[in-house]
Amino acid sequence: MELRQLTYFVTVAEELHFGRAAERLHIVQSAVSQQIRRLERELGAELFDRSPRHVRLTGAGERLLPEARDVLAAADRARAAVAPPAKLLRLGTSNGLGAHLDRVLAAFADLAPDTVVELRSGPTAERLEQVAEGRLDASFVRSPQPAKDVRLFGLWEDPLVAVVPAGHPLAAKPDVALADLAPLRLKLTARRNNPALVDLVVDACHEAGFEPVPAPVGGSLQNTLASIGAGAAPMWTVVYAAHARQLLSPRVAFLPFRERPLFLTTSLAVRRKTPPPMLDLLLQACGAAATGSHHEN
Repeated sequence: MELRQLTYFVTVAEELHFGRAAERLHIVQSAVSQQIRRLERELGAELFDRSPRHVRLTGAGERLLPEARDVLAAADRARAAVAPPAKLLRLGTSNGLGAHLDRVLAAFADLAPDTVVELRSGPTAERLEQVAEGRLDASFVRSPQPAKDVRLFGLWEDPLVAVVPAGHPLAAKPDVALADLAPLRLKLTARRNNPALVDLVVDACHEAGFEPVPAPVGGSLQNTLASIGAGAAPMWTVVYAAHARQLLSPRVAFLPFRERPLFLTTSLAVRRKTPPPMLDLLLQACGAAATGSHHEN
């Protein structure tokens, strides 16, 4: 049994979705599935009930989860016991930050070279809770609901672009109006995962004069782009422009909106009563990233 396998198991148990777990771990889904299968063979028990519609913990998986968390926590303590003292910034991240995150980290490294930045992902509500409880020093969030004991610093606006099949006539245009997308089905994440994004897009469709026809929700962003690129039933979605520049795919086209730009504001969330001591430096790094003034490596 390897720590890596336990890490993958805990992540899948928290997400209850192999695709989302893979995105969170920054690896391919097949690697997660393979390691989970190896762990199950070693333990002689199935840990997940898998079906086309859901992933659930089995009884064995439920019993293993707290033990696995304890083992990983003990491993973290062991590393900390022998590691040299270092300043640590625990920073939550949002999907689709693209080059913004790279520039923030590069600028912060220049300003605080002796500080180690530990990146953590997860749902917005979970990251805000971790900030409020002091388990995260700060987190990037987009248009969140007000959270108790958390202060928000507005950083920059993140414009959205439309994603359509590369073979669709709209893909040949330099930009797109929302009304042009009415005949296509809209494939978005479930609202509970990102209410600000879903509300923004659906409200914009209403203002453009149509009710979007929803496509089935669920799956990772990679799977969504693959479904749209297949083009059998024309669909569209949105991604952040900063992320689109890193998602180059020959089967889909990324189009800016022509008449009404769509964007969400990225903010930095910190604990209201006890903000991190390096907050000023982190805000400076964010400012450099927002203006693009920091050099590109």
